[in-house]
Amino acid sequence: MKRHLNSTLALGLLALGAIAAHAQSPGERLAQAACTQCHTFGKGEPNGVGPNLFGLLGRQAAASPGFTYSKQYVAAMKDKTWDRALLERWLTDSQAVAPGSTMAYFQDDPKKRAALIDYIQSLK
Repeated sequence: MKRHLNSTLALGLLALGAIAAHAQSPGERLAQAACTQCHTFGKGEPNGVGPNLFGLLGRQAAASPGFTYSKQYVAAMKDKTWDRALLERWLTDSQAVAPGSTMAYFQDDPKKRAALIDYIQSLK
């Protein structure tokens, strides 16, 4: 009986460790709640209504493989590369960055924007 309890306890602790290892960051939780309706985040995943965001930072804007951008977006984003500052402006007001964009999500809270940017930056 004692051996069974020890085994059960050990399995429970392993399960808790696995859950903790997969705990989502605040930015990942926000992305899952607000962004997955349009975007995918995993390497090699197909684009959704919006482009896949894996490896976004450091990538030329309007250049996600296999995604068709509007002419307005391509013109507005010409010669821009995604970095933290551009993503900050984008999440604050995408229409100010690229008028006519179909992006529907805006984040007014600077802490939440920073968490989203941290998460997107981690996708390498």
